[in-house]
Amino acid sequence: MFEQALQALGWTAGRNLRIDYRWTGNDRAVIQKFATELVALAPDVILTSGNFIMAPMLQAARTIPIVFTLIDPVGSGFVESMARPGGNVTGFTQFEYSLAGKWLELLKEIAPRVTRVAVLRDPTRGPGIGQFAVIQAMAPTHAVELTPIDAVDPAESQARRIAAFATSPNGGLIVTVGGTANYRYVVIAAAAKNRLPAIYPRRYFAADGGLISYGPDTIEQYRRAAGYIDRILKGEKPGDLPVQAPTRYQLVINLKTAKALGLEVPPTLLARADEVIE
Repeated sequence: MFEQALQALGWTAGRNLRIDYRWTGNDRAVIQKFATELVALAPDVILTSGNFIMAPMLQAARTIPIVFTLIDPVGSGFVESMARPGGNVTGFTQFEYSLAGKWLELLKEIAPRVTRVAVLRDPTRGPGIGQFAVIQAMAPTHAVELTPIDAVDPAESQARRIAAFATSPNGGLIVTVGGTANYRYVVIAAAAKNRLPAIYPRRYFAADGGLISYGPDTIEQYRRAAGYIDRILKGEKPGDLPVQAPTRYQLVINLKTAKALGLEVPPTLLARADEVIE
């Protein structure tokens, strides 16, 4: 989709554009290595995704324009403000912290009996801290008790914590953004095994068997990023281009998982879904 969006703007790989890809996972040594490699290539612009990758990339590329898709660029100190990012970076936020309250609301809507909620989040990053704070603020309104689970723990530890939490009744699970995707198959399997209704931040969680997901259209983020890259290649400065928030959020419901959990999805919720997986 990214290359298609560039092509629609007049940029074709192999003709008037060269694209070099690097896939890093969450390995700090690999990220640092690739950041150095990319800067050595002296590209006209770099596209990066994720707070974890952005810090070493920004450190390596002091003057090369960078377009990002991130969770919290201001709170992480990557830009001065959303309206005027300044420096050599701009891009698109993937989430607003207020979205975390919507996860709790949707979880209660699809599983009204939930009174205890485990929240999988990374307590070492700003996004994990901010999202959990929003959920905490909303918890009294929905009459739920929260239990944090650290996403930085190994997969086996996360699965054990989820299983231990599920030993008491009326439990549910919220998976936040930031460091939670690496072990998603383990988390989805643990939620299913322990019969926990769970809500996730991205569509692919629901596609992989999660009950429900609510989050931005990630494909659309890269289409929009292509527009900023086009403008930078034509001479505009990244620091003058405002950081933009998502324009569309997707609600995805996995009916097969709902049935396995014995949940009757409210018709009003189904009507609002962008996608229903059966």
